[in-house]
Amino acid sequence: MISDKKYISIRINESSLRQRNRDLSFLLEIGNFFSVAPDLKTLARGALSKVLKYFDLDAGRIYLLDEDGTSFYLAAHQGMETMGLERLTYDEGFSGKAARTRSFLAQYVSDLEDKERAELLSKKGLKTVICVPLIVMDKVIGVLNLASSSIISLDQDTIDMCISVGNQIASAINNATIYQDLISKINTLNQKKDTIEFFAYSISHDLKSPAIGICGLAKRLNQMSCLDDNAKAYCGQIYKATEQMLSLVEKLNAYIAAKESPLNIERVSIKEIIEEIRGEFSAKLNDRKISWSEPEMLPEIFADRVSLLRVFRNLVDNSLKYGGGDLLKIKIGYQESVGYHIFSFSDDGIGIKGADRDKVFELFHRAKTSQGTAGSGLGLAIVKEIVERHRGRAWLSEEAEKGATFYMSFAKLLP
Repeated sequence: MISDKKYISIRINESSLRQRNRDLSFLLEIGNFFSVAPDLKTLARGALSKVLKYFDLDAGRIYLLDEDGTSFYLAAHQGMETMGLERLTYDEGFSGKAARTRSFLAQYVSDLEDKERAELLSKKGLKTVICVPLIVMDKVIGVLNLASSSIISLDQDTIDMCISVGNQIASAINNATIYQDLISKINTLNQKKDTIEFFAYSISHDLKSPAIGICGLAKRLNQMSCLDDNAKAYCGQIYKATEQMLSLVEKLNAYIAAKESPLNIERVSIKEIIEEIRGEFSAKLNDRKISWSEPEMLPEIFADRVSLLRVFRNLVDNSLKYGGGDLLKIKIGYQESVGYHIFSFSDDGIGIKGADRDKVFELFHRAKTSQGTAGSGLGLAIVKEIVERHRGRAWLSEEAEKGATFYMSFAKLLP
């Protein structure tokens, strides 16, 4: 702390900083450049240009280490032709020595051990060479070579500045490399994702037409009077199997739509949604004498209407399918938090036990209690996908003593 001040307040001003401290100003300038350089090539070229200008040098090169760690390749150059200088070996030469020893090196061109390289540099009019190893996280990733056409003197401050700049360049190059690798992996994943989606659409589409054909033929065969009882039974089995295939295709299409189709966010009346769902299942509810209850007051929320219908339909269908013969009631609940609308679907059926509780939302998972009941194992996976796309989550209550209670949260603020 300054001795005659109780506190210090200095407005940050780059032009004033440049006047007070040229070195810090340059570090700030090159740091700002690294933050906006779009790719590794631009970064290396821009950094080299700024370094040469700051130190008033004539030529420079940035070399980066190959993946195998045996040689350096030229990433950027300025001020000289690079014929014969495109690659450097790690195990020999002026640059190799700087990398191996992790040391700042400066030498007259005439004193270089590699006489062939010394002659090459001399012909280009260079008299002094400097090499700074580029080190990040204790690993050499390349070297910064600088050269002058005159004999230059180096003091400790200048050497320290070279090393500091080299460390900044190394860190920026390392970050740029990681970023490019990440972008490459993301592109690869997107390509694989597109392939999988195309495959899923193709399979579901190509399966549907022949399944419909088989289903129709089996039905017509079953109606022919010339068939005996065994043949009719076989036709019935074929018809039932193709119906299951068609159901699975429809579920696959629904899952793909839940995952990929654009959401049409609009104001949706939950009361109208529930009335529509209750109407769809009214015959089954009446036949099985299952009571239905819902809150008197239900909100209007911003969501995709088609997706909400699918979620509510799947949960009611799930209760009716897997609730068992003792199922007597289905109850819908609603509450809200600061950022979410929360809906619950409860029944008093046989419930979900043990390890199945942790897997109910997984693709194609079917609980042990669902054996013998037709289903695809996609219904709750579809619910999960739709809810998460509405920036919420779906979960199974752990407190229900009987039956099952599913909760879903939908974000109140959606774009």
